[in-house]
Amino acid sequence: MPRLFLLRHGQSLWNREGRFTGWKDIGLSAEGIAEARRAGRLLRCSRYTFDVAYTSFLKRAIQTLWIVQEETDLMWIPVIPCWQLNERCYGALEGLSKSETEERYGKEQVHLWRRGFRERPPALDDETYISLHCDPRYKVLESAQIPRTESLEDAMKRMLPCWQNMIAPDLKKGKRVLIVSHGNTLRALIKLIEGISDEEIDKVEVPTGITQVYELDEDLRPKAHFYLRNKEGCKKNP
Repeated sequence: MPRLFLLRHGQSLWNREGRFTGWKDIGLSAEGIAEARRAGRLLRCSRYTFDVAYTSFLKRAIQTLWIVQEETDLMWIPVIPCWQLNERCYGALEGLSKSETEERYGKEQVHLWRRGFRERPPALDDETYISLHCDPRYKVLESAQIPRTESLEDAMKRMLPCWQNMIAPDLKKGKRVLIVSHGNTLRALIKLIEGISDEEIDKVEVPTGITQVYELDEDLRPKAHFYLRNKEGCKKNP
């Protein structure tokens, strides 16, 4: 039976400050490191294991994966970084706090940008956009592949080739797959797996540092889905 594990990275420094992060490469906070350790210990305590891991090109996800691998003693498994699993690009909002963005644009508009399916925030300025082109991580990408801004729908379309060509085939081979990624990328993936409507996806929230487990049938439809929560005996030294 294919099994899929989805884990949003632990709290980042900008999560802690309430800032839009997007493609900005921000590391984990101390709480984020602790969240990643708890997630890894709980996986090990629950006797879950995985055969391959996917993550984004952003260090908050990569750091989380490293910590989980260490806690589960699975440092040796293949790790496949996919830029398509990067967080949604928030455009000109990146670096701004949620509160100052609401003051500037209004609470209703910010809610649509954050939770809606097709709404795009204002685009990145030219200087920031050019800096992404100069980033060595993205030198293999064509200009059109680097976003100036994205809706959740855009992020979902961007993520689809990674799912269709790499992750889904691994699952169909019976592999246990861990994806450590970002809130919106995982929301898009959950929408795809569960068949959630465009209107209902705004209600889906992905917490930091808590693993979601999907047990799938041979067509990768969910047979069971649950969060892996702390249980007695797993909190410190499983």
